[in-house]
Amino acid sequence: MRIALAIGDAAGIGPELAARIVADADANAGDLIVIGDRRLLAEGARIAGVAADLPVIGVDDLSRPLPSGSVLLDLGNCDPAGVARGGSSDAAGRASLQNFAAALLMGKAGIADAVAFTPFNKHSMRLARPSYVDEIGFVNAVTGATRSGREFNVLDEVWNARVTSHIPLSKVAETITTDRILQSLLLTDEVMTAAGIADPRIGVAALNPHAGDGGNFGHEDDEVIAPAIEAARAQGLKVTGPVPSDTVFVRAIKGGEFDAVMTMYHDQGQIAMKLIGFDRGVTLIAGYPFPIVTPAHGTAFDIAGQGIADTGATFNALALGRKLARLHPRPPATGEARADAARAIAAQVAPEHAGE
Repeated sequence: MRIALAIGDAAGIGPELAARIVADADANAGDLIVIGDRRLLAEGARIAGVAADLPVIGVDDLSRPLPSGSVLLDLGNCDPAGVARGGSSDAAGRASLQNFAAALLMGKAGIADAVAFTPFNKHSMRLARPSYVDEIGFVNAVTGATRSGREFNVLDEVWNARVTSHIPLSKVAETITTDRILQSLLLTDEVMTAAGIADPRIGVAALNPHAGDGGNFGHEDDEVIAPAIEAARAQGLKVTGPVPSDTVFVRAIKGGEFDAVMTMYHDQGQIAMKLIGFDRGVTLIAGYPFPIVTPAHGTAFDIAGQGIADTGATFNALALGRKLARLHPRPPATGEARADAARAIAAQVAPEHAGE
């Protein structure tokens, strides 16, 4: 079992988290392929006060079966001395994109069974790649996926799915449609079932206060969300709603009524999940042949370099990635797939491709 772990933004807590994970025997269960610059991992280890020594491999080594145990794929792409801690930068964004692309290409080839990353900073990534929108779009571009995945947040036994994600709040009402909500419900049921949760119970959050209050506060809940719920029920899903969003998480987490909450937009779910378990929550990008996981918190620029970053969510992310990969094993990478991945990764880190 191998997990490709991409080091995230160099100006945040990502290098420290990666170093702590490498040094933690429990967190490092199963072989890791840590991806990034060896100088950045060494800086993370210095900040954390741990030893994070790993055998170092180069891109060409991916063409052959790797030795057992964890290794560091040194891309030599980010000298920490050239990155100002605690702020966005083109250099950090470029390295994050290259690390993530390498991890995804290893997942696609079967060199890695799952992909993980310590937190990225989207502003940094957009400085390096202006076309960058979010992780899902990048996954599709790098892997050539024909089906777009979705993000889920996982906190203990409760999942949060969402219909829209990284769009302005002003566009949410016009973006949610009955079909989009139905497809999100079907994918949520599919992903959770594949994760070993049989017949997941999904509570659907309303868009408007008091679920629209019979039309007094908007008509989307009655005219857009409710029909999607009925259509999902007709296909055998266990769905409840629309439930006012100020109580749906109470019913899920305190009442144990739902296995998942589906929200209409990003912060409708993220605020609740992070408030309840900021240092435990995991983001899962599902719908691809391999799981993609990361801690649900961000780069924490405010505490970067202080040596106090908590690995709880990163540990949980790796554990979820391993669990999902074990539930759905794939055949090992062929020699041809390894060679193709090595060539593609080498192209990603070439200077002429830096801004693509």
